[in-house]
Amino acid sequence: MLRRWMYILFLTLILVQLAPGISGVAGAESIREAIVKIYSVYNTPDYYNPWNMQGPRASTGSGAVIEGNRIITNAHVVSDLTFLQVRKYGDTERYLATVTAISHQSDLAIIEVEDPNFFEGIEPLQIGGLPDTHKEVTVYGFPMGGDTLSITKGIVSRIEHQPYVHSSVALLAGQIDAAINPGNSGGPVIVDGELTGVIMQGIPSGQNLGYMVPTPIVQHFLDGIERGEYRGFPSLGIIWQRMENPALRASHQMEPDQTGVLITRTYPGSPGDGPLQPGDVVLAFDDHIIANDGTVEFRNRERTNMAYVVQQYQVGDTMNVTILRDGVEQTIPIQLHRPAEENWLVPQEQYETLPTYYIYGGLVFSPLSKDLLRIWGDNWSNIAPPELVSMYRNNVPEKPGDQVVILLRVLPDAVNTGYEGMNLWVVSYVNGEPVSNMAEFVELVEQQDSDKVFTVFENQVGQQVVLDRMRVAEHHQRILDTYRVPADRSEDLLHGWQ
Repeated sequence: MLRRWMYILFLTLILVQLAPGISGVAGAESIREAIVKIYSVYNTPDYYNPWNMQGPRASTGSGAVIEGNRIITNAHVVSDLTFLQVRKYGDTERYLATVTAISHQSDLAIIEVEDPNFFEGIEPLQIGGLPDTHKEVTVYGFPMGGDTLSITKGIVSRIEHQPYVHSSVALLAGQIDAAINPGNSGGPVIVDGELTGVIMQGIPSGQNLGYMVPTPIVQHFLDGIERGEYRGFPSLGIIWQRMENPALRASHQMEPDQTGVLITRTYPGSPGDGPLQPGDVVLAFDDHIIANDGTVEFRNRERTNMAYVVQQYQVGDTMNVTILRDGVEQTIPIQLHRPAEENWLVPQEQYETLPTYYIYGGLVFSPLSKDLLRIWGDNWSNIAPPELVSMYRNNVPEKPGDQVVILLRVLPDAVNTGYEGMNLWVVSYVNGEPVSNMAEFVELVEQQDSDKVFTVFENQVGQQVVLDRMRVAEHHQRILDTYRVPADRSEDLLHGWQ
């Protein structure tokens, strides 16, 4: 009998020791069940021939099922979409799906599947917290090189603000050293059985270096969806300078224990335009003290860009800004009433949007954008015309709604003889009137003034392109037909002269 009880006790101890392993295997299996492969077909515009598309292309990515029968993935996996399917782990059938929410700023999207049976037997992943640095993570996805699920491990190397490749917006990002390859995009990063990030980009020049969208950014996206229409991340709309130099701080009457940054300019129409002024020293956002290098502490002894505080808010929320103005400290509540992209003169990457264009006498006009600059390839910043690159880099409008209107190219015809080689020419005036944006430009061109025989386009240094108005009207439709252009303008400019 004693030997029997000792045998039972021995088996019990073995089972107790194995229990965590058994539980861990079950947890890993449920995570696998929540991973999906995404098949997308997309079609992007041709910015040099803005009435055309480049043609459909196919790509794949990864995603994960979260609460509410939703799949979270990267925005770049489903951008400019024309057709979408998803496939469950271990399955062969593809299911039709749709994108129900997307944030290009944070490179996140939500997919829903039309067939509710798709989610049967899948336990959705729970959203975890921001992982500590040096924490081990597991990455799930369907990278190139095979068709089955790939699982890799690594650690969180650092967490700080980085520009997201998809949007060029700097947001909180987590760097990890797990292997990241094309197709991994949108896959979950798992810590302790919970989703702690979404893989978004690798670094081809680095060895096992990649970035994830961390859960504070994921949660901001999901919270914004719950409020209704998601409008992205707000921006205070200030241009600022570090204050690490003692003389600079003293000249602005800062006390020895005060730190902050100097406002040099505000974006027109932004939340900070008016309440804040050039020469103000920003000391704090809410209770977050701003250092002289423009960083704030987001965890104990971990710092990142002060935009971290602003980006915790939704568009429309109010934030307290403490400033030093003429030596007097004051706190100003500021409503963050618009998203960051409305600050820019030259738009960053745009998606699900057709290019704006207008054709007059065979001259093709368009607003300057980063998408247009990228027709010069990955090295566009060194190859594109320096004047256009400079406008992109400065990127501050004189007033809200400003655009840079350019003569993109010329469709050669008898009416525009002599101008055939002109392109990428900034238009500053039409018939002597200054141009602010495309809508205003079209209005100036199409003004019905019987006294005007010519339409005169002029750049900042006085060079002119002059067309005969009557001849333009006579040749208008023939030019469009010759070059097989379906319309003389994009849909957003459809009002006005035809």
